[in-house]
Amino acid sequence: MRARSRSFSTAKKRSSPLQAWTCRACLDRLRRLGSPRNVQGMARFGIRAKRAYGVAKPRMRALAKRVGKSHRLAAALWRSGVHDARLLAALVDQADRVTAAQMERWVREFDNWDVCDGTCGHLFSRTRFAWQKARAWSRRVREFEKRAGFVLMANLAVHDKAARDGPFLRLLPLIRRAADDPRNFVRKAVNWALRQIGKRNARLNRAAIREAQRIRRRSSSTARWIAADALRELRSEHVARRWRRGK
Repeated sequence: MRARSRSFSTAKKRSSPLQAWTCRACLDRLRRLGSPRNVQGMARFGIRAKRAYGVAKPRMRALAKRVGKSHRLAAALWRSGVHDARLLAALVDQADRVTAAQMERWVREFDNWDVCDGTCGHLFSRTRFAWQKARAWSRRVREFEKRAGFVLMANLAVHDKAARDGPFLRLLPLIRRAADDPRNFVRKAVNWALRQIGKRNARLNRAAIREAQRIRRRSSSTARWIAADALRELRSEHVARRWRRGK
């Protein structure tokens, strides 16, 4: 019985996910899971990529769970340049091993909002550089690099439970600074960041409303849209109910 037990243990070890899941194996699986119809649907939502298989998000998350965490595999998946592989890379990478240099390399290669949001939301927002990059990238010129800064802000407002109000208050001038940018994927991210900060707690809600009122006085239609949309949610009964409950 002992010998059989050792044999079973050895076989189990040989089939461990990190040994089985190479970049090529992941690409093969992604190709099989993809759908040309989904690729067409991506284009309708403004997601344009040079190479994409069209893997649905639930299937992508299920595959990431099977693959497990691997920093090395994530790097190889990203280098493949395949849209779906880059989304998988963000899911399987190890946030504590991500460097500032890696973040800079990847952000410069963002070419659509899906990869931008997925990478920032699932990976970059969980690194120790998230706050630094949110501030720096919000001042960038290129559309998806700039968007990445505000996507990080929105994710930090939701997920960084330990952060105090001060750092979020210091993000509001950066939001105001970018409020005149008319590019669709920038203005939507600026709006998103403002709304998420304003939903974090009652104090930040009041600060975000005041900031939205300042932005609304700007001359650009973009700024007025950002402000009006944010105020609609931040003043809503749904949000107010959270503060009455003490959340």
